[in-house]
Amino acid sequence: MAALGQPRAVVVGAGPVGLTAAHELARRGVAVRLIDAADGPARTSRAVAAHPRTLETFAQMGIADAVVARGRRNRAFTMFARGRRLVRLEADYSTMPTSHPYSLIVAQTDTEDELRRAVARHGVEVEWGTRLTAFEQDDDRVVLRLTRDGTEEVVETSWLVGCDGGHSTVRKLLGLELLGESSETWMLADAPVDIDLPPDTIYWAHTGSQAMMMVPYARDGYWRLLDTAPGPGAADDVAARFGAKLSAGLGRTARVGEPEWTSVFTFQQRMVRRMQQGRVFVAGDAAHVHSPASGQGMNTGIQEAYNLAWKLAQVEQGHAGRELLESYSEERVPIGEALLGSTRTATVLVQLKNLLASVALPVVFTVVRNVPPLRRAIQRKVLGGMSGLRIGYLRSSLTSPDPHPHLSGAGPAPGERVTAARVHDSGVTGFHALHEELRDPRWSLLLAAGGTGPGDGPTGVAVTAAVQYGEWLSVRTLGGGPTEGPAPLADPDSALRRALGLAAGCWVLVRPDGYVAARGRTLTRTALERSLAPLRPATRLAGQPPREPDVVRPAPAPRTKEDRT
Repeated sequence: MAALGQPRAVVVGAGPVGLTAAHELARRGVAVRLIDAADGPARTSRAVAAHPRTLETFAQMGIADAVVARGRRNRAFTMFARGRRLVRLEADYSTMPTSHPYSLIVAQTDTEDELRRAVARHGVEVEWGTRLTAFEQDDDRVVLRLTRDGTEEVVETSWLVGCDGGHSTVRKLLGLELLGESSETWMLADAPVDIDLPPDTIYWAHTGSQAMMMVPYARDGYWRLLDTAPGPGAADDVAARFGAKLSAGLGRTARVGEPEWTSVFTFQQRMVRRMQQGRVFVAGDAAHVHSPASGQGMNTGIQEAYNLAWKLAQVEQGHAGRELLESYSEERVPIGEALLGSTRTATVLVQLKNLLASVALPVVFTVVRNVPPLRRAIQRKVLGGMSGLRIGYLRSSLTSPDPHPHLSGAGPAPGERVTAARVHDSGVTGFHALHEELRDPRWSLLLAAGGTGPGDGPTGVAVTAAVQYGEWLSVRTLGGGPTEGPAPLADPDSALRRALGLAAGCWVLVRPDGYVAARGRTLTRTALERSLAPLRPATRLAGQPPREPDVVRPAPAPRTKEDRT
């Protein structure tokens, strides 16, 4: 038995979710070990799409450019039935501003490779062949038993994060049950395809009795193929069977070469009802498994890992109380529930197995194709669900309602992405500066220059906050000179202030994951204290009396863009 060092966190599972968790913990200065029972990196790819919100997260992590360079940008979804093209739905992000208005088709193996490079830059290497066999926890620590090459190791740590997939050891040892249902059997294959179709879209093809999908890889001529009803003997002569079905659905000859990889699986729609027990957490497929129809699994898991990591780091480093960690399940379980519902719907639409469907589809999509407003509405609805850009935390205990929503309609509301504002033209100085600011792992307090008054005036409050909370809060003054507030952020033409809806003295507080926590017309000590209250007991501005204990703030009512207009 060996006893080695004591990391502050141990992450189990070195897939994209575990790698994200380890990266964000290490980037924030938390000593972390990353273990995986496998002998080495995966050689096949389950996930093939990184959606816009995930790419925004990768940008905050500093790896978006590297990942994008390894993939193919997809901006369309084209549907065929019995050899007839029904409709091509183009990507429409006009109501969902983003710097990445596309889904990136990229092999999971490539995504993981870039993530491993990133964690290595922070001194973390994956410990392959290391298996978690047991753990115990109390209020102060988690004690793990690990095995590697027949040798047992006892490790003491502050936190354990299970990112170890659908068969998660962490989840099973916690006694958390995956609730839900099993469903259809599907087949995946990665193969070369010779076909007279441009690789600029995802293709869906209905043969008359079932549906298939083709997704173009960046590697010319190679596609991810999905058969929604492989039937008996699916593993026999896969290339010929795929070729025949695709030809029937697309109305042109499809010659499928020998697949590099195939997998027949029965997908499930299951999730846990809580994602934390004491000092132990689960994320990604360890917390929910579902149909791959809308390509959400990896993307959702990465968002969960990022959400959890910044909170763990803030608590571990003494900048927030452990109450902050309760917001992880609070925020992410409802998203998991919604995800199961949306993927169930997507699954039904993708597989459409009956003959009636193939007869009705041409009629339905002729209308869609010929009525532009209807087509645009469908495009936005589909993209809104897949992109992740409309996920927010309006009802979170970390979100303070905007006291003056009628005066700040131009900017993102509390609970929304700050990049929901139209700030994506990199040639605009202020927009570029904002995206650079979002790479800072701290919270960001953005104050529009021009607020006046000493002491409790906006500038004085900002200066005090920068001095007192600078370890975990970046305080920036938008526009103005060095005497108008701390750390000026260039905005020479006020474009950023207009996009965020910030007049002089107005402010916005942005969480480390890029979501708006609060905003207001005038930055005061009271307003900032109220917004930071969920981090207690770590936050109280100098000169302020202690807060009353055990005050419960009601969750804000849900708000939508329509509410503000």
